[in-house]
Amino acid sequence: MRPNRKFPVYLFDLDGTLWDSAPDICGALTSLLAAQGRHDIPIDYLRSFIGRHLADLFAELDSGATQEQIQEWIQAYRKIYISRGHSQTTLYPEVAATIPRLLGRKATATTKSTETAEAILQQFGLHSHFHHVQGTDGFPSKPNPEVILRAIHALGAQPEECLFVGDSVPDMLAGKAAGVNVCAVSYGYGVTEELLACEPDFLIHRFGELDAHW
Repeated sequence: MRPNRKFPVYLFDLDGTLWDSAPDICGALTSLLAAQGRHDIPIDYLRSFIGRHLADLFAELDSGATQEQIQEWIQAYRKIYISRGHSQTTLYPEVAATIPRLLGRKATATTKSTETAEAILQQFGLHSHFHHVQGTDGFPSKPNPEVILRAIHALGAQPEECLFVGDSVPDMLAGKAAGVNVCAVSYGYGVTEELLACEPDFLIHRFGELDAHW
C-alpha cells in the first residue's frame, strides 16, 4: 500500500502517531494504581490501552466498579498526567520537519481532550501548523467516528477529501466509519498485523513518508 495522491485535508491521531507519550501516560496510570495498592499491572498491558478511552481500562481492571468510581479514577488520572508536564513525551522522528511541509489543511482527531492536545502541540511548537484542534470532549471516543466527524465539520471539508493518520485499531475503525481515507502507521502502539486486518488505504513506516509520497 503506497501513497499515490495528495489530500487537501490531513487529520491526525496524536498518541502513537505524532508523539510517543507512553512514558507519561503509563507513568500516570502506574502512580494512580499504586495509590490503590495495585502493583501488579504490566506496562505493556497499560500501553495496549493507549488510544482507547480510560473507562475501558478501568472497567477491565475492576469489573465491579461503578460508573461513578470509574469517573473518579479518570479525573484522578488526568490530574496526575497533567502534573507530569509531558516531560517524558517526545516527538517521533520526522514529525517536526514534515508537518510544516504538508500543504493541506491539518486538524487533530484525538482521544485526548482538546485542551490537553493544544497544550502539547504548543509545547512542541506545532500548534501554529494546525487549522483546528479537535479532542474528545464529553462524547464517545474512537472507534466511534464522532471526533473525526467534528474535525471535518470544523474545517468545512468532505470526508473523501480527508486522510486520517493513526496507529491503532480504534483509529482505523473510526476512520472507516467516518468515510475518510485511512493511513496506518507501523511505528506506534498498534500491532501491524491487526492494523492491516482493518484494511487501511495506506500503511507507512516513517512519518516522513507523508511528505515523500504525497
